[in-house]
Amino acid sequence: MPSGPPARRAATPRPASGAGARRPWSFARPSAWTLAAGLVALLVLAPVAALAVEALQGSGGLWPHLLAHVLPPALAETGLLLAGVGALVVLIGTGAAWLVAAYEFPGRRLLDWALLLPLAVPTYIAAYAYLDLLHPVGPVQSAIRAVLGYARPRDLILPDLRSLPGCILLLGFVLYPYVYLPTRALFLMQSATLVEAGRSLGAGPGAVFRRVALPLARPAIALGASLALLEALNDIGAAEFLGVRTLTVSIYDTWVNRSDLPGAAGLALVMLAACLGLIAVERRARRGRGYAGAAQRPRRMTRAVLAGPAALAALGLGLVPVALGFLAPASYLAVEAGRRLHRAGLSGAILSESLNTLAYAGVATVIATVLGLVVAAGPRVLGGRWRGVLLRCATFGYAVPGAILAIGLLPPLAALDGLLDAASRALTGASLAAMGLGTGAALVYAYVVRFLAVTAGSSEAGLARVPRSLGDAARVLGRGPAGALARVHLPLTWPALLGGALLVFVDCVKELPATLILRPLNVETLATHLYGEAARGTYEDGAVAALLIVAVGLLPVALLLRVSTPKA
Repeated sequence: MPSGPPARRAATPRPASGAGARRPWSFARPSAWTLAAGLVALLVLAPVAALAVEALQGSGGLWPHLLAHVLPPALAETGLLLAGVGALVVLIGTGAAWLVAAYEFPGRRLLDWALLLPLAVPTYIAAYAYLDLLHPVGPVQSAIRAVLGYARPRDLILPDLRSLPGCILLLGFVLYPYVYLPTRALFLMQSATLVEAGRSLGAGPGAVFRRVALPLARPAIALGASLALLEALNDIGAAEFLGVRTLTVSIYDTWVNRSDLPGAAGLALVMLAACLGLIAVERRARRGRGYAGAAQRPRRMTRAVLAGPAALAALGLGLVPVALGFLAPASYLAVEAGRRLHRAGLSGAILSESLNTLAYAGVATVIATVLGLVVAAGPRVLGGRWRGVLLRCATFGYAVPGAILAIGLLPPLAALDGLLDAASRALTGASLAAMGLGTGAALVYAYVVRFLAVTAGSSEAGLARVPRSLGDAARVLGRGPAGALARVHLPLTWPALLGGALLVFVDCVKELPATLILRPLNVETLATHLYGEAARGTYEDGAVAALLIVAVGLLPVALLLRVSTPKA
């Protein structure tokens, strides 16, 4: 049969140009790529494993003391704090989101973006500012006494901010944007048909909100509340300044004041379990709940127009969280910083601390951006569920508060220094200086592990916008995964990468717990300088550092303002 062999020969080249062409990069290149992603995941999970090992070693005679006297009150105060902050951020964030999404009134557009401004104020800076503002001889209480005719502070005793209710209020008014942002976006994307259907059935504005809008917004509310509570758990400065003994404060106290690393590791494991519990509750709250629109773009909900006293009331009500969460602390910092600069000028210490802050944050941002792209590009470019598992493991660090992460890094970094020193003695006979623990490398490592999820998430989102056909076309033209990523994906995803890098940079500048524990000796950053001034009670001397941190924090707020409003 003359036609047989040619048919078989014609069938052979076809796979070579199609599926067979993928084998060289599918089996050669992915091994190195997967190895890199696996190494990143291992570096992220190493602190958690070290925590477990360290906690199992026991704590000598201090561990029974921790179980009897430290853990129960810390758990109780942490639970009450989370319950109060959770209720407050849901109330403020959801109410503010519905106000700007469902009503039209003079000043609404200004209020729409102003409600995001508290994101620029770290919780410990808000506590730092309010402790001086509400001090018995501070401006607020002095003004109240002057109006009421009291001459001495003891003649009028107001509730002390240094309390659990004070901490709840402060954190609630600073962290509510985590709920406001996703809930507002969901309200704006809701179809007008749903709201109008409720109105046609005789439901008033309150009933439409409770029975139509609120159930649809539950996934967004759950997501925002979980992020706010994770931030509250990560806080150490505000809680310590306000006298609340949370788990984070107890971990830091156990390590720094008692020098009990196993005890601190045990407390950190308890706190990590609380963080994972929060994430599990959030996932369960969103499970099976979602909102799917029609294939065509839905018609937006028509805002109800307010006028007269109702419009003034709406504007005033919306400005309350903006004033308490941003305007009051930022104004205080600006005034105090101006006084400090006028009296003593800009100190050399602030300049060196700013350089330290920028250096550590900059190096960590570059590394986190590169590693985030590596772990995010694997599932997108190479495919495979197990590469997606590596991505999830590599981004686990964002769920771990900074104090836990820092405590978990201490044992492996100390072991690494010991191994390197032993190797140096064996090879050269000379002792090797520390290269991990007590150096800037340890702090950068903590930053990268903590915020890798941000860059990986932004990379994943940017890569998802690139059609797979473009990558397939690059591979048909002979490009491997790295070539397709560099020549096709990167030029199309750089805005997402830049946005993620910006968020990581600002988070590194604001991070306090990990910086306090891992910073090199005699090295200060803006955050640790502010913490020291607040601990000493010299609030005016830390105002410049606090104002610089707030100014840097405005950068992601500006970014969010550009991307948070759904396009018509």
